[in-house]
Amino acid sequence: MKDTASSELEHPEGEHRPKGPPLGEVLEFMRLLWAVDHGLQSTSKRMESTLGLTGPQRLVVRLVGRFPGITAGTLAQILHVHPSTLTGVLKRLEKRGLLERKADPLDGRKALFALTESGRALDIPSEGTVESAVQRVLSRMTRTRILCTQDVLTALAQELGGVPTEAPEDEASKKQQPTAR
Repeated sequence: MKDTASSELEHPEGEHRPKGPPLGEVLEFMRLLWAVDHGLQSTSKRMESTLGLTGPQRLVVRLVGRFPGITAGTLAQILHVHPSTLTGVLKRLEKRGLLERKADPLDGRKALFALTESGRALDIPSEGTVESAVQRVLSRMTRTRILCTQDVLTALAQELGGVPTEAPEDEASKKQQPTAR
């Protein structure tokens, strides 16, 4: 895509236009990504002081609440992170009494996670969270705009190595094939 100046970009009527010198599509997009990252970090710190959970910790609580008995590996896949990245978050939530770990009866090497009563008390929509901000923004967008934005973010995450590029059905068919040992 041609890197046009931001003043040349089409903006729907009434939509915010960038202030300052024209940056072009790539630099303007990067500027917005940094602004989102800064907002995520700031909101996460505020959440820690008000709710006692950081943004990533809250996301884990919400996901474990949605999928009781989830393994760390499955949780890592959903979040597109390496399981070792998740270990510290899970341990902190467990130490605080928000998560409980049980051995998987089918595979003793795996742990299954569920919310405790205290964890379930936090597994509700709350103001002042990243989730509430995302909910407010998505409620103002059309389904088409949301899907287009998800496409761009997914492609960017794939390009940066944060999301696997294989189609889910390809991954499922690999799991069904026997592996050589």
